[in-house]
Amino acid sequence: MLPLLAVLLGAGPGDDGRWQAGPYSFSDELGGFRILAVSGTGSRGDPVLLQQELYTASAVVLVIRASGEVPRYAYDERAGTGYLFIEIDTLNASNLPWVEFEFELQELRGVSSVYGDGLSFDQRNVGSERIGSDTFATHDRKLEPYDRLLFQAGTVNAGHSVTFRLLITDLTPKPVFYLVQDPRIPAS
Repeated sequence: MLPLLAVLLGAGPGDDGRWQAGPYSFSDELGGFRILAVSGTGSRGDPVLLQQELYTASAVVLVIRASGEVPRYAYDERAGTGYLFIEIDTLNASNLPWVEFEFELQELRGVSSVYGDGLSFDQRNVGSERIGSDTFATHDRKLEPYDRLLFQAGTVNAGHSVTFRLLITDLTPKPVFYLVQDPRIPAS
């Protein structure tokens, strides 16, 4: 009965603390937040649904690993084709309001992504309608010399949640990449 319940509610972390969804695993191993649940395959029709709590108003890093085959340059309904459709439901557990929220992709931790690495937010512009938020009205894309999305025109108060829809393209897949998540608080 328990394995069926796990399938219905979403999988739990493996023994290594990684949450599996389709050909990717997700980890909160670098701290500042906690993954609560992960489900889906990452395809357009079945995006990864990741639920998390952020305990800080500083940047945190989600570690994403390719744990299955991720062929290059394909775009279809199969998961793991270099396109990762993901929805991130984030609880603000930081005790401070967020007035903006930025995501940055990094192929090497701490190093800005560049065009040639193939890692981007919808680099081929095939699904821009899949990028958005239920709380922030606008987003600004910065593609060079890094890959960033800044969500604006909204507020997430402490104890409230926000959902982000992202399309990550990884046209020259590497086994590990990073999604830096940076909530912004009001200036004092």
